[in-house]
Amino acid sequence: MTTPSSKPTPRRGIADTLAQVAGGAVEQRLLKEIRAGPVPRHLAIIMDGNRRYAESHGLEREQGHLRGKDKLEELLDWCLEVGLRTLTVYALSTENFHRERAEVEELMRLFEENFRRIGDDPRVHQHQIRVRALGNRALLPPPVVRAIEYAEMRTQGYDQYRYNIALAYGGREDILQAIRTIATEVKEGKLKPEEIDDRVVSSRLYTQDLPDPDLIFRTSGEERISNFLLWQSAYAELYFCDVLWPGLRKLDFLRAIHAYQLRRRRYGT
Repeated sequence: MTTPSSKPTPRRGIADTLAQVAGGAVEQRLLKEIRAGPVPRHLAIIMDGNRRYAESHGLEREQGHLRGKDKLEELLDWCLEVGLRTLTVYALSTENFHRERAEVEELMRLFEENFRRIGDDPRVHQHQIRVRALGNRALLPPPVVRAIEYAEMRTQGYDQYRYNIALAYGGREDILQAIRTIATEVKEGKLKPEEIDDRVVSSRLYTQDLPDPDLIFRTSGEERISNFLLWQSAYAELYFCDVLWPGLRKLDFLRAIHAYQLRRRRYGT
């Protein structure tokens, strides 16, 4: 039995504080080690788990997407902190258009709003980050396309960092549109069949001016790449994290980069 002068010790609060201190110390150690080694030239992230996060936290589905958007804002800061120059995030696949109409419309509203925000983001201009959308824009509503064009226009002269949002994107569709382009060039006599090699194909993909990803990082615990950068990921390292995207911590991100640094890349040899 307790009295007003002998309140129970808030053990949970102390434990949480100690955990945060320990986690912060691990973050600082990892960050120091990461900065001392090579980071991926190109990190590609499959941001999976918004809807499950909302469900597990008793939130509306749209709140899960909003939390996911906020996490992406944090991710950009983390990438700048470790010196990662090229980031590509999988925001919406071609298959996602088969979701409920209300959800797709809400996502389109968020994309329109966020591309305009990116175009005005002080961090983007301070660090000279070039922003680009990768995917089939014919599938997107005109307001979203205009917002994409706004962000791309405002950052087109930058070359220090690359921030790519894969939107209405599918890896197979990416390869198919490259094949169609190459077939047309052959038909018109601009290209000979024997001249077609991996460099020719790569130069007709949405990622034509980007290095292939060194690391593909997926959240949510699912272990597949879900039609993302199929051609480009031939020799990428894969890292799967059992955390839903909105719940990703900086520590989880740093562990992924550190794990990449510890691997020996073989490129098929």
